[in-house]
Amino acid sequence: MWPLYAAGFTTAFGAHGIAANLGGHARGAVTSLLVLGGLLALYDGAEVILKPVFGTLADRVGARPVLLGGLVAFAVASALYVAADSPGWLWAARLGQGAAASAFSPSASALVARLNPAARHGRVFGSYGFYKSIGYTLGPLLGGVLVWAGGMRLLFAVLAALGAAVAVWAGLAVPVVPPLPKTRQTVLDLARRLADPAFLAPTCALAAATAALSVGVGFLPVSGRAAGLGTVATGAAVSVLAGCAAVVQPRAGRALDDGRLTTRSGLAAGLSVTAVGLACAMLPGLTGILTGAALIGIGTGLITPLGFAALASSTPRERLGQTMGAAELGRELGDAGGPLLVAVVASGATLNYGFGALGILVGTGALVAFVRRA
Repeated sequence: MWPLYAAGFTTAFGAHGIAANLGGHARGAVTSLLVLGGLLALYDGAEVILKPVFGTLADRVGARPVLLGGLVAFAVASALYVAADSPGWLWAARLGQGAAASAFSPSASALVARLNPAARHGRVFGSYGFYKSIGYTLGPLLGGVLVWAGGMRLLFAVLAALGAAVAVWAGLAVPVVPPLPKTRQTVLDLARRLADPAFLAPTCALAAATAALSVGVGFLPVSGRAAGLGTVATGAAVSVLAGCAAVVQPRAGRALDDGRLTTRSGLAAGLSVTAVGLACAMLPGLTGILTGAALIGIGTGLITPLGFAALASSTPRERLGQTMGAAELGRELGDAGGPLLVAVVASGATLNYGFGALGILVGTGALVAFVRRA
C-alpha cells in the first residue's frame, strides 16, 4: 500500500507546492493576475476533463499500468520545465502534470479498494487521505524552501525525481491486478449508476468537503489579514485546518471498520461539523479563525475516508476506476465551486456572508443526510 500512499502524496504535493509559489517566484512567466489564474486553472482543468476518462481506462486495461504511466508522465512533464525554463514550457509542464495526475490519482484509489477487503476500506482510505493531506500541508512550505534555495527549476526537478521514484517503487511493489470481466454498459446504464444515491450521496459529501477545505485554505488568511492579524497567525490557521484533517482521517477510517461509526452517520456528522466551522469563521478575531479552521479540518477529515469507502463498497469491482474517476471529478468541481461561490457572495456583500452561504449549503447536505438516516 505504501507506493499508493506515496502516489497520493505526490499529486497533492505537486498541486499545492507549485500553486503556492507561482505568483511570487515565476515572474518571467506570470505577467499578470490573469496569467496566474490561467496557470492555476490549467492543472485543475486537466483533472476535471481527464479523470473520468483515465478512470474508465483503468477498468479496461488495469489500474496498475495507468498508475505507472501517469507517474512516469508526471516525472517527464516536470522535467520539461527543468530542461527548458521558459514561460511557454511552464504552461506545457503544468498542463502535463495535471493530465498525468488525472491518470494516477483515480488509479491509485481504485487499487486501494481492489487490494483490500471491504472490511479494511475505512482504514486504507483513511491512511490514503492522511498522506494526501500531508502533501497538501507540506507543498506550500517545502515548495517555498526549494524555490528559495534554487528557484522554480529546483522545485520542478524535485517533483520529477519524486514522480520517477514513486513510479519505480510502484512498479516493483504493486502487484498486477488484471481487469475484471464486465457486462456491456450503455450511456443510459452509466447515467443510472451515477444518479444512484449510493454514488451521488458520498460524492456530493466529498465535493462539499473539498469546497470547504479550499475555502478555508484560500479565504481564512484573507479574513485574518482584514482583522489585522499577521502572516504567522494566518499561516497557523491553514496549518491547523490541514493538520486536523490529516489526524482525523485514519481514526475515522478505523472507526468505520470497527463498527463504531456508520457511513451515513459519519457523513452527516462530518457535514454538520464542517458547517459549524464555516459559521465560526464568521466570528471576529483569531479565535473565530482558528476555531473555524479546526472544525472545517475535523469535518472534512471525517467525510473523506468514509465517502471513498462508501463508493468502494457500493461499486462493482470491475467499475471501480470509472467510479473513482467520476468521484474525483465531483471533488474537483467542489474545489472550484466553493471558492467561486464565496468570492461571488463576498464581492456583493462581505466575506462573512460568503462563509455563511457555503455553510448553509453544507448544513443543508447534513440535514438531508440526517433525514435519510431517519
